[in-house]
Amino acid sequence: MSGLVVVGVDGSASGLAAVEVAAREARWRGAGLRVVHAFIWPAMHVPLGPSPLGPPEGGVRNMVERLLTEAVERARAAAPEVDVSQASVTGEPLTVLEAQSRSAELVVVGSRGMGGFVGLLVGSTAVHLAAHGQCPVLVVRDQSGADGPIVLGVDGSVAGERAVDFAFAEAALRNAPLLALHAWTTWNASLPPPQDASTPYANPPSALGAEEERLLYEALAGHREKYPDVVVEHRVVHGRTREALIEASRSAQLVVVGARGRGGFAGLLLGSVSHALLHHAHCPVAVVRGADMHH
Repeated sequence: MSGLVVVGVDGSASGLAAVEVAAREARWRGAGLRVVHAFIWPAMHVPLGPSPLGPPEGGVRNMVERLLTEAVERARAAAPEVDVSQASVTGEPLTVLEAQSRSAELVVVGSRGMGGFVGLLVGSTAVHLAAHGQCPVLVVRDQSGADGPIVLGVDGSVAGERAVDFAFAEAALRNAPLLALHAWTTWNASLPPPQDASTPYANPPSALGAEEERLLYEALAGHREKYPDVVVEHRVVHGRTREALIEASRSAQLVVVGARGRGGFAGLLLGSVSHALLHHAHCPVAVVRGADMHH
Protein backbone atom coordinates (compact mmCIF):
# COMPACT_ATOMS: atom_id res chain seq x y z
CA MET A 1 0.00 0.00 0.00
CA SER A 2 1.55 3.26 -1.05
CA GLY A 3 0.06 6.34 0.50
CA LEU A 4 -2.42 7.54 3.06
CA VAL A 5 -5.49 9.75 2.78
CA VAL A 6 -6.57 11.40 6.04
CA VAL A 7 -10.10 12.66 6.68
CA GLY A 8 -11.10 14.81 9.65
CA VAL A 9 -14.51 14.06 11.20
CA ASP A 10 -16.43 15.90 13.90
CA GLY A 11 -19.91 14.43 13.76
CA SER A 12 -21.26 17.05 11.36
CA ALA A 13 -23.04 16.22 8.11
CA SER A 14 -20.30 17.98 6.17
CA GLY A 15 -17.75 15.74 7.91
CA LEU A 16 -19.58 12.61 6.74
CA ALA A 17 -19.74 13.92 3.16
CA ALA A 18 -15.96 14.41 3.42
CA VAL A 19 -15.56 10.77 4.52
CA GLU A 20 -17.22 9.50 1.32
CA VAL A 21 -15.05 11.73 -0.87
CA ALA A 22 -11.92 10.67 1.05
CA ALA A 23 -12.79 6.97 0.72
CA ARG A 24 -13.12 7.34 -3.07
CA GLU A 25 -9.83 9.26 -3.23
CA ALA A 26 -8.10 6.47 -1.29
CA ARG A 27 -9.59 3.85 -3.65
CA TRP A 28 -8.42 5.74 -6.77
CA ARG A 29 -4.93 6.16 -5.33
CA GLY A 30 -4.59 2.64 -3.95
CA ALA A 31 -4.01 4.29 -0.57
CA GLY A 32 -5.16 3.62 2.98
CA LEU A 33 -7.72 5.85 4.70
CA ARG A 34 -7.34 7.19 8.23
CA VAL A 35 -10.44 8.66 9.87
CA VAL A 36 -9.31 11.19 12.48
CA HIS A 37 -11.25 12.98 15.18
CA ALA A 38 -9.58 15.83 17.03
CA PHE A 39 -10.63 15.17 20.60
CA ILE A 40 -10.55 18.62 22.14
CA TRP A 41 -12.43 18.01 25.39
CA PRO A 42 -9.65 16.44 27.50
CA ALA A 43 -7.61 19.58 26.97
CA MET A 44 -10.52 21.56 28.40
CA HIS A 45 -10.80 19.31 31.50
CA VAL A 46 -14.31 18.17 30.69
CA PRO A 47 -15.18 14.87 32.45
CA LEU A 48 -15.12 12.23 29.73
CA GLY A 49 -16.95 9.29 31.26
CA PRO A 50 -20.72 8.83 31.62
CA SER A 51 -22.31 10.94 34.31
CA PRO A 52 -23.22 8.97 37.46
CA LEU A 53 -26.83 10.02 36.97
CA GLY A 54 -27.00 9.39 33.24
CA PRO A 55 -27.07 6.22 31.11
CA PRO A 56 -23.86 4.15 30.92
CA GLU A 57 -23.58 4.80 27.17
CA GLY A 58 -23.57 8.56 27.79
CA GLY A 59 -20.55 10.78 28.13
CA VAL A 60 -18.21 12.47 25.74
CA ARG A 61 -15.85 9.56 25.11
CA ASN A 62 -18.71 7.24 24.09
CA MET A 63 -20.10 9.94 21.80
CA VAL A 64 -16.72 10.22 20.05
CA GLU A 65 -16.51 6.43 19.65
CA ARG A 66 -19.96 6.45 18.07
CA LEU A 67 -19.16 9.21 15.59
CA LEU A 68 -15.89 7.49 14.60
CA THR A 69 -17.72 4.17 14.15
CA GLU A 70 -20.35 5.86 11.98
CA ALA A 71 -17.66 7.57 9.88
CA VAL A 72 -15.72 4.31 9.38
CA GLU A 73 -18.93 2.50 8.37
CA ARG A 74 -19.68 5.28 5.86
CA ALA A 75 -16.16 4.98 4.43
CA ARG A 76 -16.39 1.19 4.11
CA ALA A 77 -19.75 1.46 2.37
CA ALA A 78 -18.35 4.02 -0.11
CA ALA A 79 -15.16 2.04 -0.87
CA PRO A 80 -15.21 -1.50 0.56
CA GLU A 81 -11.75 -2.40 -0.77
CA VAL A 82 -9.95 0.43 1.07
CA ASP A 83 -8.04 -0.30 4.27
CA VAL A 84 -9.65 2.02 6.86
CA SER A 85 -8.20 2.90 10.25
CA GLN A 86 -9.39 5.35 12.88
CA ALA A 87 -7.76 7.60 15.44
CA SER A 88 -9.01 9.91 18.14
CA VAL A 89 -6.25 12.42 18.88
CA THR A 90 -6.39 14.84 21.80
CA GLY A 91 -5.94 18.41 20.65
CA GLU A 92 -7.35 21.32 18.73
CA PRO A 93 -8.49 20.27 15.19
CA LEU A 94 -6.09 22.45 13.20
CA THR A 95 -3.03 21.28 15.16
CA VAL A 96 -4.10 17.64 14.98
CA LEU A 97 -4.80 17.69 11.23
CA GLU A 98 -1.70 19.72 10.40
CA ALA A 99 0.38 17.05 12.17
CA GLN A 100 -1.52 14.30 10.29
CA SER A 101 -0.86 16.05 6.97
CA ARG A 102 2.89 15.44 7.37
CA SER A 103 2.51 11.74 6.65
CA ALA A 104 -0.43 11.96 4.23
CA GLU A 105 -0.65 12.51 0.48
CA LEU A 106 -4.04 14.21 0.88
CA VAL A 107 -6.12 15.56 3.76
CA VAL A 108 -9.89 15.85 3.29
CA VAL A 109 -12.14 17.98 5.51
CA GLY A 110 -15.73 19.12 5.43
CA SER A 111 -16.25 22.77 4.68
CA ARG A 112 -18.03 23.45 7.92
CA GLY A 113 -17.62 21.70 11.21
CA MET A 114 -19.65 21.65 14.39
CA GLY A 115 -17.36 24.19 15.94
CA GLY A 116 -18.04 26.62 13.10
CA PHE A 117 -20.14 29.74 13.45
CA VAL A 118 -23.38 29.43 11.55
CA GLY A 119 -22.73 32.56 9.50
CA LEU A 120 -19.39 31.32 8.23
CA LEU A 121 -19.59 29.36 5.00
CA VAL A 122 -16.34 27.57 5.67
CA GLY A 123 -15.04 26.69 9.11
CA SER A 124 -11.81 28.25 10.25
CA THR A 125 -10.20 24.79 10.44
CA ALA A 126 -10.65 24.23 6.70
CA VAL A 127 -9.28 27.66 5.80
CA HIS A 128 -6.29 27.41 8.13
CA LEU A 129 -5.49 23.88 7.08
CA ALA A 130 -5.48 24.90 3.42
CA ALA A 131 -2.83 27.49 4.34
CA HIS A 132 -0.74 25.37 6.71
CA GLY A 133 -1.16 21.73 5.66
CA GLN A 134 1.95 19.88 4.53
CA CYS A 135 0.13 18.16 1.68
CA PRO A 136 -2.80 19.09 -0.62
CA VAL A 137 -6.04 19.79 1.24
CA LEU A 138 -9.43 18.91 -0.25
CA VAL A 139 -12.33 20.86 1.23
CA VAL A 140 -15.68 19.24 0.54
CA ARG A 141 -18.40 21.76 -0.11
CA ASP A 142 -21.50 20.98 -2.12
CA GLN A 143 -21.16 18.12 -4.54
CA SER A 144 -22.03 19.44 -7.99
CA GLY A 145 -21.35 17.81 -11.35
CA ALA A 146 -20.06 14.32 -10.57
CA ASP A 147 -19.17 13.84 -14.24
CA GLY A 148 -18.09 17.43 -14.88
CA PRO A 149 -14.49 18.44 -15.54
CA ILE A 150 -11.76 19.13 -13.05
CA VAL A 151 -11.18 22.86 -13.21
CA LEU A 152 -7.63 24.07 -12.69
CA GLY A 153 -6.85 27.70 -11.98
CA VAL A 154 -3.53 28.49 -13.71
CA ASP A 155 -1.63 31.62 -12.74
CA GLY A 156 1.74 30.83 -14.29
CA SER A 157 3.61 31.19 -10.98
CA VAL A 158 6.27 28.72 -9.89
CA ALA A 159 4.27 28.14 -6.70
CA GLY A 160 1.34 27.08 -8.89
CA GLU A 161 3.20 24.20 -10.56
CA ARG A 162 2.28 21.71 -7.85
CA ALA A 163 -1.38 22.59 -8.32
CA VAL A 164 -1.03 21.85 -12.05
CA ASP A 165 0.56 18.48 -11.29
CA PHE A 166 -2.11 17.61 -8.71
CA ALA A 167 -4.92 18.51 -11.14
CA PHE A 168 -3.48 16.36 -13.94
CA ALA A 169 -2.93 13.41 -11.57
CA GLU A 170 -6.47 13.80 -10.21
CA ALA A 171 -7.93 13.94 -13.74
CA ALA A 172 -6.05 10.74 -14.61
CA LEU A 173 -7.25 8.98 -11.41
CA ARG A 174 -10.87 10.02 -11.98
CA ASN A 175 -10.76 9.58 -15.75
CA ALA A 176 -12.13 13.12 -16.00
CA PRO A 177 -11.47 15.91 -18.48
CA LEU A 178 -9.39 18.86 -17.30
CA LEU A 179 -10.39 22.47 -17.89
CA ALA A 180 -7.33 24.68 -17.43
CA LEU A 181 -8.56 28.18 -16.84
CA HIS A 182 -6.40 31.28 -16.84
CA ALA A 183 -8.10 34.61 -16.20
CA TRP A 184 -6.38 37.89 -16.85
CA THR A 185 -7.12 41.57 -16.64
CA THR A 186 -4.99 44.39 -17.96
CA TRP A 187 -3.80 44.74 -14.34
CA ASN A 188 -2.29 41.28 -13.99
CA ALA A 189 -1.36 40.50 -17.63
CA SER A 190 2.22 39.62 -18.56
CA LEU A 191 3.29 42.32 -20.99
CA PRO A 192 4.71 40.99 -24.24
CA PRO A 193 7.78 42.70 -25.70
CA PRO A 194 6.77 46.01 -27.29
CA GLN A 195 5.94 45.99 -31.01
CA ASP A 196 8.50 48.69 -31.72
CA ALA A 197 10.83 50.54 -29.39
CA SER A 198 9.41 54.02 -30.02
CA THR A 199 5.97 53.15 -28.58
CA PRO A 200 6.67 50.79 -25.66
CA TYR A 201 3.04 50.53 -24.50
CA ALA A 202 1.25 50.43 -27.82
CA ASN A 203 0.11 46.86 -27.36
CA PRO A 204 -3.33 46.13 -28.68
CA PRO A 205 -5.37 44.03 -26.20
CA SER A 206 -5.22 41.08 -28.58
CA ALA A 207 -1.44 41.00 -28.08
CA LEU A 208 -1.99 40.80 -24.32
CA GLY A 209 -4.47 37.96 -24.81
CA ALA A 210 -2.04 36.09 -27.06
CA GLU A 211 0.69 36.45 -24.46
CA GLU A 212 -1.61 35.01 -21.79
CA GLU A 213 -2.48 32.08 -24.11
CA ARG A 214 1.25 31.37 -24.48
CA LEU A 215 1.71 31.52 -20.71
CA LEU A 216 -1.08 28.97 -20.22
CA TYR A 217 0.37 26.56 -22.82
CA GLU A 218 3.83 26.83 -21.26
CA ALA A 219 2.48 26.18 -17.75
CA LEU A 220 0.86 22.94 -18.94
CA ALA A 221 3.37 21.65 -21.49
CA GLY A 222 5.39 19.16 -19.42
CA HIS A 223 2.31 17.86 -17.65
CA ARG A 224 0.52 17.09 -20.92
CA GLU A 225 3.39 14.80 -21.93
CA LYS A 226 3.35 13.07 -18.53
CA TYR A 227 -0.43 12.49 -18.69
CA PRO A 228 -1.15 11.93 -22.41
CA ASP A 229 -4.57 10.37 -21.75
CA VAL A 230 -6.01 13.40 -19.96
CA VAL A 231 -8.24 15.46 -22.24
CA VAL A 232 -7.37 19.11 -21.66
CA GLU A 233 -9.35 22.19 -22.60
CA HIS A 234 -7.60 25.56 -22.38
CA ARG A 235 -9.65 28.59 -21.57
CA VAL A 236 -8.22 32.08 -21.34
CA VAL A 237 -10.76 34.48 -19.87
CA HIS A 238 -10.58 38.23 -19.77
CA GLY A 239 -11.89 38.99 -16.30
CA ARG A 240 -11.28 38.42 -12.63
CA THR A 241 -9.87 35.04 -11.65
CA ARG A 242 -12.12 34.34 -8.69
CA GLU A 243 -15.36 35.10 -10.59
CA ALA A 244 -14.22 32.98 -13.54
CA LEU A 245 -13.36 30.01 -11.33
CA ILE A 246 -16.51 30.26 -9.20
CA GLU A 247 -18.59 30.31 -12.38
CA ALA A 248 -16.70 27.31 -13.82
CA SER A 249 -17.20 25.42 -10.52
CA ARG A 250 -20.97 25.24 -11.15
CA SER A 251 -20.52 22.31 -13.52
CA ALA A 252 -17.22 20.95 -12.16
CA GLN A 253 -16.52 17.93 -9.98
CA LEU A 254 -13.48 19.59 -8.40
CA VAL A 255 -11.64 22.91 -8.54
CA VAL A 256 -7.87 22.90 -7.99
CA VAL A 257 -5.92 26.03 -7.07
CA GLY A 258 -2.50 26.87 -5.73
CA ALA A 259 -2.41 28.41 -2.29
CA ARG A 260 -0.90 31.63 -3.53
CA GLY A 261 -0.79 33.24 -6.92
CA ARG A 262 0.91 36.09 -8.70
CA GLY A 263 0.62 39.33 -6.83
CA GLY A 264 0.27 37.61 -3.44
CA PHE A 265 1.64 39.34 -0.36
CA ALA A 266 4.63 37.45 1.01
CA GLY A 267 3.06 37.01 4.46
CA LEU A 268 -0.21 35.68 3.10
CA LEU A 269 -0.17 31.90 2.94
CA LEU A 270 -3.59 31.69 1.30
CA GLY A 271 -4.17 33.97 -1.67
CA SER A 272 -7.42 35.88 -2.09
CA VAL A 273 -8.49 33.62 -4.97
CA SER A 274 -8.12 30.35 -3.05
CA HIS A 275 -9.78 32.00 -0.06
CA ALA A 276 -12.75 33.15 -2.16
CA LEU A 277 -13.13 29.69 -3.70
CA LEU A 278 -13.18 27.96 -0.33
CA HIS A 279 -16.14 30.15 0.55
CA HIS A 280 -18.05 30.36 -2.73
CA ALA A 281 -17.24 27.43 -5.04
CA HIS A 282 -20.14 25.17 -6.02
CA CYS A 283 -18.07 21.97 -5.73
CA PRO A 284 -15.18 20.60 -3.63
CA VAL A 285 -11.95 22.64 -3.72
CA ALA A 286 -8.37 21.33 -3.52
CA VAL A 287 -5.74 23.81 -2.36
CA VAL A 288 -2.21 22.77 -3.25
CA ARG A 289 0.69 24.64 -1.73
CA GLY A 290 3.89 25.27 -3.65
CA ALA A 291 7.21 23.68 -2.77
CA ASP A 292 8.54 26.94 -1.34
CA MET A 293 5.72 27.26 1.17
CA HIS A 294 6.52 24.53 3.66
CA HIS A 295 8.44 26.69 6.08
